[in-house]
Amino acid sequence: MSIDLTGRVAIVTGSGRGLGRAYAEALAAAGAAVVVNDVDAEVAEKAAAAITAAGGTAVAHVGAVGPTGTADALVERAVEEFGRLDMMCTNAGALRDRTLLKLSDEELDVVLDSHIRGTITCGRAAARRFRDQGEGGRLILIGSPAGQYGNFGQTAYGASKAAIIGLVRVWSVELAKIDVTVNAVVPKALTRMAATIPALKDIVADVEAGGPVPAHLRHEGTGTVEDVAPLVVFLSSAESAGITGQYFGFGGDRLAIWAHPKEAFVTHREGGWTADDLLADLAEHAGHLQPHPREAQRRS
Repeated sequence: MSIDLTGRVAIVTGSGRGLGRAYAEALAAAGAAVVVNDVDAEVAEKAAAAITAAGGTAVAHVGAVGPTGTADALVERAVEEFGRLDMMCTNAGALRDRTLLKLSDEELDVVLDSHIRGTITCGRAAARRFRDQGEGGRLILIGSPAGQYGNFGQTAYGASKAAIIGLVRVWSVELAKIDVTVNAVVPKALTRMAATIPALKDIVADVEAGGPVPAHLRHEGTGTVEDVAPLVVFLSSAESAGITGQYFGFGGDRLAIWAHPKEAFVTHREGGWTADDLLADLAEHAGHLQPHPREAQRRS
Protein backbone atom coordinates (compact mmCIF):
# COMPACT_ATOMS: atom_id res chain seq x y z
CA MET A 1 0.00 0.00 0.00
CA SER A 2 1.46 3.35 -1.03
CA ILE A 3 -0.53 5.22 1.62
CA ASP A 4 1.39 4.97 4.87
CA LEU A 5 -0.27 6.09 8.10
CA THR A 6 2.62 5.12 10.34
CA GLY A 7 2.87 7.52 13.27
CA ARG A 8 -0.72 8.70 12.88
CA VAL A 9 -3.45 8.06 15.44
CA ALA A 10 -7.12 7.45 14.73
CA ILE A 11 -10.34 7.05 16.69
CA VAL A 12 -13.22 5.14 15.09
CA THR A 13 -16.46 5.21 17.04
CA GLY A 14 -18.73 2.19 16.88
CA SER A 15 -15.86 0.04 15.60
CA GLY A 16 -16.50 -3.21 17.42
CA ARG A 17 -18.48 -4.63 14.51
CA GLY A 18 -19.47 -4.08 10.91
CA LEU A 19 -18.32 -1.07 8.96
CA GLY A 20 -16.63 0.55 11.96
CA ARG A 21 -14.49 -2.50 12.58
CA ALA A 22 -13.55 -2.66 8.90
CA TYR A 23 -12.46 1.00 9.06
CA ALA A 24 -10.40 0.39 12.19
CA GLU A 25 -8.73 -2.71 10.76
CA ALA A 26 -7.87 -0.98 7.48
CA LEU A 27 -6.42 2.06 9.24
CA ALA A 28 -4.28 -0.19 11.43
CA ALA A 29 -3.14 -2.19 8.41
CA ALA A 30 -1.98 1.09 6.86
CA GLY A 31 0.11 1.79 9.97
CA ALA A 32 -2.13 3.94 12.16
CA ALA A 33 -2.62 3.36 15.87
CA VAL A 34 -6.34 3.03 16.48
CA VAL A 35 -8.66 3.59 19.42
CA VAL A 36 -11.50 1.10 18.94
CA ASN A 37 -14.74 2.30 20.50
CA ASP A 38 -17.96 0.44 21.12
CA VAL A 39 -20.76 0.40 23.68
CA ASP A 40 -20.24 -3.39 24.01
CA ALA A 41 -17.04 -4.10 25.95
CA GLU A 42 -16.66 -7.63 24.66
CA VAL A 43 -16.82 -6.75 20.97
CA ALA A 44 -14.57 -3.71 21.45
CA GLU A 45 -11.91 -5.83 23.14
CA LYS A 46 -12.19 -8.54 20.49
CA ALA A 47 -11.80 -6.04 17.67
CA ALA A 48 -8.74 -4.43 19.27
CA ALA A 49 -7.24 -7.86 19.96
CA ALA A 50 -7.76 -8.93 16.34
CA ILE A 51 -5.96 -5.81 15.11
CA THR A 52 -3.06 -6.47 17.49
CA ALA A 53 -2.88 -10.14 16.48
CA ALA A 54 -2.62 -9.06 12.84
CA GLY A 55 0.39 -6.90 13.67
CA GLY A 56 -1.39 -3.59 14.15
CA THR A 57 -1.70 -1.26 17.11
CA ALA A 58 -5.01 -0.74 18.86
CA VAL A 59 -6.67 -0.24 22.23
CA ALA A 60 -10.32 -0.59 23.15
CA HIS A 61 -12.34 2.15 24.79
CA VAL A 62 -15.88 1.35 25.87
CA GLY A 63 -18.58 3.99 25.93
CA ALA A 64 -21.77 5.14 24.22
CA VAL A 65 -21.23 8.20 22.06
CA GLY A 66 -23.42 11.23 22.57
CA PRO A 67 -22.33 12.65 25.93
CA THR A 68 -19.46 15.12 25.93
CA GLY A 69 -17.75 12.98 28.55
CA THR A 70 -17.45 10.04 26.17
CA ALA A 71 -16.04 12.21 23.39
CA ASP A 72 -13.49 13.86 25.66
CA ALA A 73 -12.50 10.52 27.15
CA LEU A 74 -11.89 9.04 23.70
CA VAL A 75 -9.54 11.87 22.75
CA GLU A 76 -7.81 11.69 26.12
CA ARG A 77 -7.32 7.94 25.66
CA ALA A 78 -5.75 8.42 22.23
CA VAL A 79 -3.33 11.03 23.57
CA GLU A 80 -2.57 9.01 26.70
CA GLU A 81 -1.83 5.83 24.73
CA PHE A 82 -0.25 7.20 21.57
CA GLY A 83 0.70 10.82 22.24
CA ARG A 84 -1.50 12.56 19.68
CA LEU A 85 -4.62 12.42 17.49
CA ASP A 86 -4.79 12.78 13.73
CA MET A 87 -8.17 11.42 12.67
CA MET A 88 -11.67 10.98 14.07
CA CYS A 89 -14.20 8.81 12.24
CA THR A 90 -17.70 9.23 13.68
CA ASN A 91 -19.24 5.92 12.72
CA ALA A 92 -21.33 4.99 15.80
CA GLY A 93 -25.09 5.30 15.82
CA ALA A 94 -28.25 3.44 16.74
CA LEU A 95 -31.04 2.33 14.43
CA ARG A 96 -34.70 2.30 15.39
CA ASP A 97 -36.82 1.76 12.29
CA ARG A 98 -40.20 3.38 12.86
CA THR A 99 -42.55 5.43 10.72
CA LEU A 100 -43.37 8.92 11.97
CA LEU A 101 -46.73 7.88 13.38
CA LYS A 102 -45.20 5.01 15.38
CA LEU A 103 -41.96 6.65 16.53
CA SER A 104 -41.70 7.01 20.32
CA ASP A 105 -39.81 9.77 22.11
CA GLU A 106 -37.44 7.18 23.58
CA GLU A 107 -36.58 5.78 20.15
CA LEU A 108 -36.15 9.27 18.74
CA ASP A 109 -33.78 10.24 21.54
CA VAL A 110 -31.62 7.12 21.15
CA VAL A 111 -31.10 7.72 17.42
CA LEU A 112 -30.59 11.49 17.55
CA ASP A 113 -28.29 11.31 20.58
CA SER A 114 -26.02 8.68 19.07
CA HIS A 115 -25.85 10.02 15.52
CA ILE A 116 -26.18 13.79 15.81
CA ARG A 117 -25.00 14.54 19.33
CA GLY A 118 -22.37 11.80 19.07
CA THR A 119 -21.02 13.23 15.84
CA ILE A 120 -20.98 16.78 17.19
CA THR A 121 -19.37 15.99 20.54
CA CYS A 122 -16.75 13.67 19.06
CA GLY A 123 -16.04 16.06 16.20
CA ARG A 124 -15.69 18.97 18.63
CA ALA A 125 -13.37 17.07 20.98
CA ALA A 126 -11.17 16.00 18.08
CA ALA A 127 -11.11 19.49 16.52
CA ARG A 128 -10.00 21.01 19.79
CA ARG A 129 -7.14 18.55 19.96
CA PHE A 130 -6.19 19.24 16.34
CA ARG A 131 -6.14 22.97 17.09
CA ASP A 132 -3.93 22.48 20.12
CA GLN A 133 -1.50 20.25 18.23
CA GLY A 134 -1.29 22.84 15.44
CA GLU A 135 -0.81 20.25 12.69
CA GLY A 136 -4.29 19.93 11.21
CA GLY A 137 -6.35 16.76 11.21
CA ARG A 138 -9.06 14.71 9.56
CA LEU A 139 -12.74 14.42 10.43
CA ILE A 140 -14.56 11.67 8.58
CA LEU A 141 -18.30 11.62 9.20
CA ILE A 142 -20.47 8.68 8.21
CA GLY A 143 -23.69 9.38 6.35
CA SER A 144 -26.23 7.07 4.74
CA PRO A 145 -28.34 6.91 1.57
CA ALA A 146 -31.32 7.27 3.95
CA GLY A 147 -30.17 10.82 4.67
CA GLN A 148 -29.85 11.63 0.97
CA TYR A 149 -32.89 9.93 -0.54
CA GLY A 150 -35.12 9.26 2.42
CA ASN A 151 -36.30 5.80 3.36
CA PHE A 152 -39.66 4.49 4.51
CA GLY A 153 -39.73 3.90 8.26
CA GLN A 154 -36.57 5.85 9.04
CA THR A 155 -37.74 9.22 10.33
CA ALA A 156 -35.12 9.47 13.07
CA TYR A 157 -32.30 7.78 11.19
CA GLY A 158 -32.88 9.69 7.95
CA ALA A 159 -33.05 13.00 9.80
CA SER A 160 -29.83 12.20 11.64
CA LYS A 161 -27.92 11.26 8.52
CA ALA A 162 -29.15 14.32 6.65
CA ALA A 163 -27.98 16.47 9.56
CA ILE A 164 -24.53 14.89 9.38
CA ILE A 165 -24.19 16.05 5.77
CA GLY A 166 -25.08 19.53 7.01
CA LEU A 167 -22.25 19.32 9.53
CA VAL A 168 -19.80 18.57 6.72
CA ARG A 169 -20.80 21.80 5.00
CA VAL A 170 -20.44 23.87 8.16
CA TRP A 171 -17.30 22.31 9.63
CA SER A 172 -15.36 22.25 6.36
CA VAL A 173 -15.69 26.05 6.36
CA GLU A 174 -15.13 26.61 10.08
CA LEU A 175 -12.12 24.33 10.47
CA ALA A 176 -10.25 25.18 7.26
CA LYS A 177 -8.27 27.83 9.13
CA ILE A 178 -6.71 25.16 11.36
CA ASP A 179 -6.04 22.81 8.41
CA VAL A 180 -8.70 20.26 9.33
CA THR A 181 -10.47 18.54 6.45
CA VAL A 182 -14.06 17.37 6.90
CA ASN A 183 -15.65 14.83 4.57
CA ALA A 184 -18.48 12.31 4.68
CA VAL A 185 -18.60 8.73 3.54
CA VAL A 186 -22.05 7.55 2.47
CA PRO A 187 -21.51 3.78 2.55
CA LYS A 188 -23.55 0.90 1.21
CA ALA A 189 -22.61 -2.49 2.58
CA LEU A 190 -24.19 -5.75 3.63
CA THR A 191 -24.24 -5.27 7.39
CA ARG A 192 -26.56 -6.16 10.26
CA MET A 193 -28.45 -2.94 9.51
CA ALA A 194 -28.85 -3.99 5.86
CA ALA A 195 -30.25 -7.32 7.04
CA THR A 196 -33.27 -5.44 8.44
CA ILE A 197 -34.31 -4.82 4.82
CA PRO A 198 -36.37 -7.89 3.82
CA ALA A 199 -34.94 -8.09 0.29
CA LEU A 200 -31.38 -8.20 1.64
CA LYS A 201 -31.82 -10.48 4.65
CA ASP A 202 -30.90 -13.74 2.91
CA ILE A 203 -28.11 -12.12 0.89
CA VAL A 204 -26.50 -10.75 4.07
CA ALA A 205 -26.68 -14.23 5.61
CA ASP A 206 -25.05 -15.77 2.51
CA VAL A 207 -22.23 -13.21 2.50
CA GLU A 208 -21.63 -13.65 6.24
CA ALA A 209 -21.33 -17.40 5.56
CA GLY A 210 -18.57 -16.71 3.05
CA GLY A 211 -20.52 -16.38 -0.17
CA PRO A 212 -19.92 -13.70 -2.81
CA VAL A 213 -21.87 -10.49 -3.15
CA PRO A 214 -24.12 -10.78 -6.23
CA ALA A 215 -22.55 -8.98 -9.19
CA HIS A 216 -25.58 -6.76 -9.78
CA LEU A 217 -25.45 -5.49 -6.19
CA ARG A 218 -21.74 -4.74 -6.45
CA HIS A 219 -22.33 -2.78 -9.65
CA GLU A 220 -25.15 -0.83 -8.02
CA GLY A 221 -22.86 0.09 -5.12
CA THR A 222 -23.45 -2.48 -2.39
CA GLY A 223 -20.63 -4.75 -1.28
CA THR A 224 -18.88 -5.91 1.85
CA VAL A 225 -17.77 -3.73 4.73
CA GLU A 226 -14.18 -4.21 3.58
CA ASP A 227 -15.06 -2.59 0.23
CA VAL A 228 -15.79 0.73 1.97
CA ALA A 229 -12.69 0.87 4.20
CA PRO A 230 -10.15 2.07 1.56
CA LEU A 231 -11.97 5.40 1.27
CA VAL A 232 -11.59 5.99 5.02
CA VAL A 233 -7.88 5.16 4.76
CA PHE A 234 -7.43 7.57 1.86
CA LEU A 235 -9.33 10.40 3.56
CA SER A 236 -7.13 9.90 6.64
CA SER A 237 -3.92 10.33 4.70
CA ALA A 238 -1.67 13.24 3.83
CA GLU A 239 -2.53 12.57 0.19
CA SER A 240 -6.12 13.76 0.78
CA ALA A 241 -5.09 17.15 2.19
CA GLY A 242 -6.78 19.13 -0.59
CA ILE A 243 -10.14 17.40 -0.28
CA THR A 244 -12.72 18.81 2.11
CA GLY A 245 -16.45 19.52 2.25
CA GLN A 246 -17.23 16.46 0.14
CA TYR A 247 -19.57 13.51 0.53
CA PHE A 248 -18.69 10.31 -1.23
CA GLY A 249 -21.05 7.46 -1.99
CA PHE A 250 -19.00 4.28 -1.81
CA GLY A 251 -19.58 0.56 -1.86
CA GLY A 252 -19.16 -2.52 -3.99
CA ASP A 253 -17.74 -1.47 -7.37
CA ARG A 254 -19.11 2.08 -7.25
CA LEU A 255 -17.69 5.47 -6.19
CA ALA A 256 -19.94 8.53 -6.35
CA ILE A 257 -19.29 12.18 -5.56
CA TRP A 258 -22.47 13.85 -4.35
CA ALA A 259 -23.36 17.30 -5.67
CA HIS A 260 -23.80 20.19 -3.28
CA PRO A 261 -27.36 21.55 -2.98
CA LYS A 262 -28.20 24.35 -5.34
CA GLU A 263 -31.30 26.17 -6.54
CA ALA A 264 -32.85 24.32 -9.46
CA PHE A 265 -34.92 27.26 -10.72
CA VAL A 266 -35.31 30.95 -9.86
CA THR A 267 -37.89 33.52 -10.90
CA HIS A 268 -38.80 37.01 -9.68
CA ARG A 269 -41.97 39.04 -9.23
CA GLU A 270 -41.58 42.72 -8.44
CA GLY A 271 -43.22 43.52 -5.11
CA GLY A 272 -43.38 39.85 -4.08
CA TRP A 273 -46.16 37.27 -4.27
CA THR A 274 -49.69 36.81 -3.09
CA ALA A 275 -51.05 33.29 -2.66
CA ASP A 276 -52.94 33.71 -5.97
CA ASP A 277 -49.72 34.79 -7.69
CA LEU A 278 -48.03 31.64 -6.40
CA LEU A 279 -50.89 29.52 -7.69
CA ALA A 280 -50.43 30.98 -11.17
CA ASP A 281 -46.63 31.02 -11.23
CA LEU A 282 -46.14 27.54 -9.84
CA ALA A 283 -48.59 26.19 -12.38
CA GLU A 284 -46.63 27.93 -15.11
CA HIS A 285 -43.30 26.59 -13.85
CA ALA A 286 -44.49 23.16 -12.70
CA GLY A 287 -41.89 21.51 -14.94
CA HIS A 288 -39.19 22.78 -12.59
CA LEU A 289 -40.63 21.06 -9.50
CA GLN A 290 -38.27 18.35 -8.36
CA PRO A 291 -39.08 14.64 -8.47
CA HIS A 292 -38.98 12.70 -5.24
CA PRO A 293 -35.34 11.77 -4.46
CA ARG A 294 -36.09 8.04 -4.73
CA GLU A 295 -37.65 8.59 -8.16
CA ALA A 296 -34.58 10.59 -9.22
CA GLN A 297 -32.40 7.72 -8.00
CA ARG A 298 -34.33 5.20 -10.11
CA ARG A 299 -33.98 7.41 -13.20
CA SER A 300 -30.20 7.62 -12.75
